[in-house]
Amino acid sequence: MKTMSSERIRFYKENFPKGTRVQLDRMGDDPNPIPKGTKGTVMDVDDVGTIICNFDNGRCLGICPEVDSFHAIYEQEENLEPTMSM
Repeated sequence: MKTMSSERIRFYKENFPKGTRVQLDRMGDDPNPIPKGTKGTVMDVDDVGTIICNFDNGRCLGICPEVDSFHAIYEQEENLEPTMSM
């Protein structure tokens, strides 16, 4: 497995601090992946660049930025509910 550069690790630590909300787009090679679209809260970014999250479905798992696909979500995005128009 390729190691992440210290610059990339610093990027994730600065841009995904504790409390950041994220949404998983795709989980790479995990045998029991978190379903795509699941939201979670960042708890930590460890010293190898894994983003440790508590997901809303009750699971706690690390996101590997080099393998998994995810994005930060913001309060206004999270609070948007589909509306019906008549």
